[in-house]
Amino acid sequence: MQVLVVGAGVIGLAVARKAALAGHDVTVAETTGGIANGVSSRNSEVIHGGLYYPTNSKRAHHCVRGRRMLYEFCASHGVAHKKCGKLVVATSEAELAKVETIQAQAQANGVENTEMIGGNAARAMEAELACIGALWSPETGIIDSHGYMLALEGDLEDCGGMIAFETPVERLSYKAQHWQVQFGGRDAGMAKFDAVVNAAGLGAQALARRIDGYPAGKVPRLILGKGNYFGFAGRPVFSRLIYPTPIDGGLGVHVTLDLAGRMRFGPDVEWIDEENYNVDPRRADAFYARIRGYWPGLPPDSLVPDYCGIRPKLTGPGESAADFMIAAEPAHGMPRLVNLFGIESPGLTSSLSLAEEVVDHLAG
Repeated sequence: MQVLVVGAGVIGLAVARKAALAGHDVTVAETTGGIANGVSSRNSEVIHGGLYYPTNSKRAHHCVRGRRMLYEFCASHGVAHKKCGKLVVATSEAELAKVETIQAQAQANGVENTEMIGGNAARAMEAELACIGALWSPETGIIDSHGYMLALEGDLEDCGGMIAFETPVERLSYKAQHWQVQFGGRDAGMAKFDAVVNAAGLGAQALARRIDGYPAGKVPRLILGKGNYFGFAGRPVFSRLIYPTPIDGGLGVHVTLDLAGRMRFGPDVEWIDEENYNVDPRRADAFYARIRGYWPGLPPDSLVPDYCGIRPKLTGPGESAADFMIAAEPAHGMPRLVNLFGIESPGLTSSLSLAEEVVDHLAG
């Protein structure tokens, strides 16, 4: 089967790799000049445990399963990673009750080895921490996300798949048992495919609207949730990830570490109407206030604007977070077409597991 995957971010690459491993002839169409230049290039590089997501949701299933698969992939492909663990901390009795519900949800989701610990035990692990209790998740980690995506690309190419860069998809129509795809760019033209996967991230909804005959009511709205990060200008004081209790739209301003040992804080949630990747230095004021709740020792003037990312959300302020939307033929009635909408956090962690479901839909 000839398969077209649109988008060379982490989800598109994982799907393309899986399809190629299954014996399909795979082409990836990417609008930019390289892999991972969209949503995938601007994330926290956290391998999530699977603590928060509603029971039996796709996010819960694919995060827990995908995490196990991702650690195995990193080990077998030499991708740099570290299972550093994380603490979800409570600084008040109200927050402690919230953290206890997260622990219950983690157990319902089958997350291994989580435990509630007291404030003294948490401070024994991280001396600078201020909290009255915490949830310890030893299975959480960090990853070289670009190294991971390069490894996915390598597997894809080893199986005969290819990526067409600077190749936007302008139109798709289903005729005579094939998908006819009009490409733009330098090598503009038409080509036929047996199956199509829309993994275009922030562009997924716009691409779905360019599919002839696709039901307009089946294209969900796109909400842009921007997350800003600030870097720390001193030596790192934490060796594990530190998360506060979750907030509306995200997991709260938390301590993130990279494999070089640098410490950052973020992301917050900034609801925006159009893409922009500027970090407003004035947002640091709210960061100082939130961080000092669990790290009172945060020095003044130590946060510097770092980077930001934009999540392709399906829900907005005050709404419950939507599940991943994997729209295959039963959802829209068009054969061998899968549209992926709202694949935000924990998308990277879930990518290998998501890819298996998507390729199963193509075969089915």
